[in-house]
Amino acid sequence: MEKMEQDKLNLLGKKTEYKTTYAPEILETFTNKHPDHDYWVTFNCPEFTALCPITGQPDFATIRIDYIPDAKMVESKSLKLYLFSFRNHGAFHEDCVNIIMKDLIHLMDPKYIEVTGIFSPRGGISIYPYTNYGRKGTPYEKLAQERLFNHSFPLK
Repeated sequence: MEKMEQDKLNLLGKKTEYKTTYAPEILETFTNKHPDHDYWVTFNCPEFTALCPITGQPDFATIRIDYIPDAKMVESKSLKLYLFSFRNHGAFHEDCVNIIMKDLIHLMDPKYIEVTGIFSPRGGISIYPYTNYGRKGTPYEKLAQERLFNHSFPLK
């Protein structure tokens, strides 16, 4: 990474401080060096935790984020700390994936993004919310529609 760009990142290479409340402001970006070429970036966070907003009990999940970047990309340490900031945040499963997607759209304005939550069973039921977005007026909008309408989660 170029020295000038490294100077803009506040978390990478420094001692990790975990936020105790929801913290979208912790997210950081860096410049995509290949904006002329479409490609997928996938993040898998198998240690996601949030709190049920009614009972306060912890919910555990794997959060999967897939996106096609444009000019900016999310820096992975800041994303990790952001996802960890949900640990004491009360939100339903469906809220979590939509909040994460909207925060990442606001942060980096990707061409396309999707977020899946694979929540562990609680009370004998698992919930797997999925949300996506494709930039309006582009082929990515059609991609989002197709992937949403044809979405199915393979159960194992």
